[in-house]
Amino acid sequence: MDAKTYARMRALAMELLERGDAWAVEIGEGVVTMTMSPVNRHELISLRLRRQIERQLSDDPDWAGHVAHSGPEIKVPAIGRMRRPDVVVVAEQALDTPGFLDPSDVALVAEVVSASNPDNVYREKTRDYPAMDIPLYLIIDPRDKTLAVLSDPAPGDDGPRYRARHDYAFGDAVPVGPWIVESGEFPSYDGS
Repeated sequence: MDAKTYARMRALAMELLERGDAWAVEIGEGVVTMTMSPVNRHELISLRLRRQIERQLSDDPDWAGHVAHSGPEIKVPAIGRMRRPDVVVVAEQALDTPGFLDPSDVALVAEVVSASNPDNVYREKTRDYPAMDIPLYLIIDPRDKTLAVLSDPAPGDDGPRYRARHDYAFGDAVPVGPWIVESGEFPSYDGS
């Protein structure tokens, strides 16, 4: 995607946000995706994940100055991508810059699959995050109580992809890079 097309898409995305038509917007391979406000259990999972990772970051001197945070957008106009993960691990200093996060500052992105648009997480973002060269991608799916850890971004025949994928079930202690995620803390959408 050229810079002019990306700029038009970005302007459209901002217009949709300003009108209140969406809670968030993202740009992936030529598509503007509007998302509605997440449901409570989606937000609870994001909160619990952030807390778990924050505790581990504060206990590890190798990760001093890093935070687990929700909300910042990652933007790469050169490849036409703008994403807003549910949780990112990033140096706090990277948040003290104008604009959006540079993907080179991001150690992990995590997404909680929404009941209304799972393809955004499983297809689009699984394609976009390795294109952004983000080293770790955690997918938490409360619909079927599963998790997937994707790592090792690399070029592929059909574009960038993650070469490694490890699958887990709710209740497992899940290794995600240097962190362990206790997935037993996460509720499913049906409450079980």
